[in-house]
Amino acid sequence: MALQIGTFTIGTGRAFIIAEIGNNHNGSYELAIELIDQAIEAGADCVKFQMRHLDKVYRKRSLNKAGEDLGSEYIVDLLQRFELTKEDHQKLKNYCDDNNILYLCTPWDEDSLAILQDMQVKAYKVASADLTNSPLLEQLAKTGKPLILSTGMSKTEEVEQTTAFLKEKGAAFALLHCNSTYPAPFHDINLRWMEGLKKIHPIIGYSGHERGIAVSLAAATLGAAIIERHFTKNREMEGPDHAASLEKAEFKQMVDGIRQIEEALGTGVERSLSQGEMINRENLAKSLVTAKPISQGETITKDHIKVRSPGQGLAPHFYDTLIGKTAKRDMAFEDFFYPADLTDGTVQPRDYAYARPWGIPVRYHDYASFEKRLSPDFYEFHLSYSDMDLKLEDYLDGPYACDFVVHAPELFAESRLMDLATPDETERQKSIHETQRVIDITRALKAYFPKTKRPMIVANIGGFTMDAPLPQNEIAGYYERFAQSLDQLDRDGVELIPQTMAPFPWHFGGQRYQNLFVKIEDILHYCSKLGLRMCFDISHSALTCNHLGLDFYEFAEKIAPISAHLHLGDAKGLNGEGLQIGDGELDFDRLGTILKKGCPNAPFIPEIWQGHKGQGEGFWIALEQLEGKL
Repeated sequence: MALQIGTFTIGTGRAFIIAEIGNNHNGSYELAIELIDQAIEAGADCVKFQMRHLDKVYRKRSLNKAGEDLGSEYIVDLLQRFELTKEDHQKLKNYCDDNNILYLCTPWDEDSLAILQDMQVKAYKVASADLTNSPLLEQLAKTGKPLILSTGMSKTEEVEQTTAFLKEKGAAFALLHCNSTYPAPFHDINLRWMEGLKKIHPIIGYSGHERGIAVSLAAATLGAAIIERHFTKNREMEGPDHAASLEKAEFKQMVDGIRQIEEALGTGVERSLSQGEMINRENLAKSLVTAKPISQGETITKDHIKVRSPGQGLAPHFYDTLIGKTAKRDMAFEDFFYPADLTDGTVQPRDYAYARPWGIPVRYHDYASFEKRLSPDFYEFHLSYSDMDLKLEDYLDGPYACDFVVHAPELFAESRLMDLATPDETERQKSIHETQRVIDITRALKAYFPKTKRPMIVANIGGFTMDAPLPQNEIAGYYERFAQSLDQLDRDGVELIPQTMAPFPWHFGGQRYQNLFVKIEDILHYCSKLGLRMCFDISHSALTCNHLGLDFYEFAEKIAPISAHLHLGDAKGLNGEGLQIGDGELDFDRLGTILKKGCPNAPFIPEIWQGHKGQGEGFWIALEQLEGKL
């Protein structure tokens, strides 16, 4: 069940967040406009005001302050001074419409409701004080507009009676748990009553008057479809609601927290591994490895098996299943067992037919085993920082008849990430030094692959942040520092090509924020400005488009003409990176058509997560799936 208010569908997992300005404008139209602007900056979906005709709300003796209780006298005095005109409200609604934030208002009487109807307000908020006001509720129901009702100051049976009344009238509505004290003591809030409220009506929310944001965040966790908090410029201002309100910074913190909670709640359907967990599983978990060398055809016994880290092989709970199997290959001491060792048949490499050059990713250590089994057009050497200290002659003999590409390390010694754009000048210079080493290694590799005249170096050039993405106005400075780094590098004889990046890279087993070579507009602008071509990482860019709500195929059409090299893997959601072709969301027939037109000669590798396992089985599957599409 959901409630539709304007473009917002309420009750489907994303909380509708209301900044209740109410009378916190203190009668100033200019302050009301300022508060709307601040609410937009803080991330509110809606700003809500209040409208009263005091002579329709209070009895005459109360308005005349003739012997009224002091509390009522104080409130009436403020309201008489702080009400906006109906013309002000119309201008405020127009301003909201022009600035893409929803205007709502609480009518405290039928005359106010008539004015708001003329203003074509999308829905109505009902104050706690009017939850039992059946004459007003009846008029509200007749409008056919959605209603949001606070339940503060009301007993359970009164909430039940109003719910039954509104259902009888055919009204669409939501109920907000609320404690009508300003500010409300924590021990009085009884947040778990939201569970009881949901038994009365399925669409519920929370209208808070407490100090801080913790309770509102908890309400979001408990399933509040609507969160309403009073909003002020300054909590010290005159008026009863300011003390129970949030200022912009705190309101924004609340909004950000609610959105983070919504992401974190997930579906609850099953326990699945995130990309970060898969990385840490690879690095930290245990695997079954050989306790001694095994010959192909030999029966595997418990004496052949031991458990060791890292977790890149067959999980230890397959120990008993592995015993008695026949070894399908010669295995050296402490080689990993893989899932393929449990099956009867594995996919083997063959000659593939592509109209463009194709290759596979390798390390120095496994190059020889791949080189003996197939003949790709090129190999892409993925360097780790420790590989940079190895002697090429210990792993390569050459000369080889194919081409090569180099993928620069992202991580260097001392837990440092390559960042050619960082404002930390010491770290930038270290990254320049390490990148120059990669360039020099690439030049040395040319002796083994003489066919390659100007080898490409795929690089993640940095521009990441730890806790939040960069503000857009700071990104240009990072590109400028990257340009300075390029000028300091001796790139003679090689081509450095940045890789398109996903918005949430994984470093040291945790998530960071990537800011450069993510958005297509930035990529096109700075490639033109700096004279660069790109490595189009299909999986990375698909995750970017999913995150930003963009059309991936439009992205592909724009970047294809400047794509010198392709990394091909499937993708899904926000972090389903490097999936096997067909396991994600991408249409490779459609993508292939775009790439044939935009970059018909760009070489590619299958960039499949842990595709090298099982003697490269993941790569062979991908190459078969892609055949005929590129």
